Amino acid sequence: MLIIGLDIHRAFAEAVAWEEGRLRRLGRVDMRRDLLAAFAAKLSPNDVGVIEATGNATSAAAVVAPHVKKVGIAKPKQVFIVAYAKIKRTIDADVLAQLYASGFLPEVWIADEPTQAMRRQVTRRNQIVRQRSRLKSVIQSILHSHLIRPARMLTCAAPRVGPG
Repeated sequence: MLIIGLDIHRAFAEAVAWEEGRLRRLGRVDMRRDLLAAFAAKLSPNDVGVIEATGNATSAAAVVAPHVKKVGIAKPKQVFIVAYAKIKRTIDADVLAQLYASGFLPEVWIADEPTQAMRRQVTRRNQIVRQRSRLKSVIQSILHSHLIRPARMLTCAAPRVGPG
């Protein structure tokens, strides 16, 4: 069983393999989906992947997960050694693999697909509500500037009685 450490950057990932106490550098992997999938296809189903938490870590984990036994995501702030390493790229991947092998690496919880879908749906609904509220405010301000009473459909509450 190999422990694959991936230190993800914007355009590439540094990959190392930990096997029986020795590290082996696997080189850089381009962070395009097809090339990352080609790299993951070379891994064994018994291997374990460890990824440093970055903005695209969950996407990378989703690409690698079908090819390995397990994918863990480590948050750098929880792993002081990784977060404050003086030399970047290979050191981070090395340390990730070593810490996972020693059982010390604290992992981040990864939401399952239904939870991620629900999050996307809630986010989209919130965006629509914000946009709707903003547009209603713009319409009301335009009507007010032209001395026109707001339309009844623009207000959520019952219309005011009396002058207004």
